[in-house]
Amino acid sequence: MEGLLLIGQMLEGRYRIDAPIARGGMSMVFRGVDIRLDRPVAIKVMDPKFASDPQFLTRFELEARAVAKLKHPSLVAVYDQGVDGDHPFLIMELVEGGTLRELLRERGPMPPHAVRAVAEPVLAAIGVAHAAGLVHRDIKPENVLISDSGEVKIADFGLVRAVAEAKVTSDSVILGTAAYLSPEQVTSGNADSRSDVYSAGVLIFEMLTGRTPFTGDNSLSIALQRVEKDVPSPSRFISGVPPEIDELVAHATAREPSRRYADATDMARELRRIARDLQLPDYRVPAPKDSAEHLSATYKMTPAAMAPARAHTPAARPAQYGATEMTTRIPADPPTMQVPPHQNTRVMTAARELPPGYAPAPPGPPGHGPSDYRSEMIENRGKSRRTVLIWLGIVVTLAILLGVGGWWVGVGRYEAVPSIAGLTSEKAITALQDAGFETETRNKASDIIPVGNVVGTDPVAGTKVTKGSTVAVLVSSGKPKVPDITAGQDVSSANKAIRDAGLTPVDGGEVGSTAPKGTVAKLDPAPGTVLPAGANVKVFRSKGTAPVKIPDVRGKTEDEAKSVLQAAGITVTTTSTDFDSKIKSGQVIGTDPTAGTTIDTGTVVLIVNSAVEVPNLLGSSVSSARAKLQAVGLQMTVQQLVDNDSSLVISQSTAPGGSVKPGSTINVVAIP
Repeated sequence: MEGLLLIGQMLEGRYRIDAPIARGGMSMVFRGVDIRLDRPVAIKVMDPKFASDPQFLTRFELEARAVAKLKHPSLVAVYDQGVDGDHPFLIMELVEGGTLRELLRERGPMPPHAVRAVAEPVLAAIGVAHAAGLVHRDIKPENVLISDSGEVKIADFGLVRAVAEAKVTSDSVILGTAAYLSPEQVTSGNADSRSDVYSAGVLIFEMLTGRTPFTGDNSLSIALQRVEKDVPSPSRFISGVPPEIDELVAHATAREPSRRYADATDMARELRRIARDLQLPDYRVPAPKDSAEHLSATYKMTPAAMAPARAHTPAARPAQYGATEMTTRIPADPPTMQVPPHQNTRVMTAARELPPGYAPAPPGPPGHGPSDYRSEMIENRGKSRRTVLIWLGIVVTLAILLGVGGWWVGVGRYEAVPSIAGLTSEKAITALQDAGFETETRNKASDIIPVGNVVGTDPVAGTKVTKGSTVAVLVSSGKPKVPDITAGQDVSSANKAIRDAGLTPVDGGEVGSTAPKGTVAKLDPAPGTVLPAGANVKVFRSKGTAPVKIPDVRGKTEDEAKSVLQAAGITVTTTSTDFDSKIKSGQVIGTDPTAGTTIDTGTVVLIVNSAVEVPNLLGSSVSSARAKLQAVGLQMTVQQLVDNDSSLVISQSTAPGGSVKPGSTINVVAIP
């Protein structure tokens, strides 16, 4: 009612409000005219409660100025802003057409080439804002406008942030539209360019499927689902979606912000690449036909409403809805006879003569007249009716019993699992028990939920399960870590442990292993490795201990030799040492069994050269040379004319870099 009372009013003596277009929880949008420039405009009038909040007004003005500086054909231009009485307002470009929401209602899901035609200009425009340091925070179909000429534009930059900082906003209110919020907006309220990328991914999902990825009984339950669930692939709900588009949506809606596109420009670049690879045709997006904007254009201002408005007082406002009238054309009905009001219609018949010889029948004998036959009929009809009612009662009773039994078997014994994300474990258990469920507690890794807080349930919230069954409360154990799985463990249990850790098990194929055939041979990455949520962990299955020929690993480092042997399906059980003067210290001399041997066990002993590399002693003093040799476990004898530790070494029995057995003695000659 308040919004309709503004129709015909003049804001700041310049902007005339003509007709309503849309209404939201915090504002209303009107069609209007800038009478100074004589051009049509869109006027967004905020709720009067914001007019008394100086913090909101300051942020409102700053955001309007920042958006007005942006230049892009797909950004709805901001012309002016101000406050008139109790009404903060924003003057914007009037896009003659409708919203993406209205187009989806008219036409349903869109094919990939049409989705690209909408998403690409929207992402390009948001990318310009991201480059300027602005974040939209409320990307949804209602804010995507499509003109009658096929232009696609994004509106409402900055309003969510202004409202978020208003003192009149409750801390418990979720700012933005629940179906499109990113996980970090739900958990912390923080938003950056990657939050807009998430919302854009959900927008593309809805364009493809005609629905949002998450549904629930209220905004809070919808918002919390994205904290514990990934956005599903659009191809699960509608056929014909290419895998590249599924991957685009998955990348944009990753729950961890660092795994998303950096900003809208990055996402737009990827969308263009996909369009080239898939050879998507160009497409002109049609405007919705029955849009609110088109309807607003049919409003006709009365002379009283066209008159210059005075100050915003009740006397100056239109007294009734009659201040505006809809000028829709109604087809004329066929001519009809006019009937005076408040008069009933009577059916008149003409008088006619009786046939010749017509006379009333004489009365019959007593007891056999029409009244007697009528009494008999009434009595028989009453008996028949009672019989019918008795049988009807029996049938209805049986139907009720069968219906109640069927309801109990099919529906009544089931109960939906309540949403408990964000609660403490104690409150979550209480909520589940109050709903009639048994509970157990399990750990689940999470990049977002702090350690000890509830991540969700298993089965997930909203799932209908039998009353009294057990529902697991999943408690955050922190960032995902590859679980401790040993060789020989059952593959299915290993996969479950990996999923419970918040990671994705992937079949790595078969490798040679001493573990029983078909069981886990190894994991990659190894157990204990910390990974992002949802990261892949390869599970390699053992193909058993088939006969294998030992490869030659002589001259390789220990790590290189182990890699070669493992690739051949051979496990190094132990390492021993031996001396070989032809191999550098620390390198592999060979294996036991030796290279070329075919073995069934799949295990070998690796033999590493224990030789010590002789350091360079030339030019060193006797005392320094002795210290160098002792440091590597070697002995020294000296030949010199005078027993003097300051004498200089001029020769050594083993050349620098040569290999000798541990504990060997090196002879040196020193002078003087």
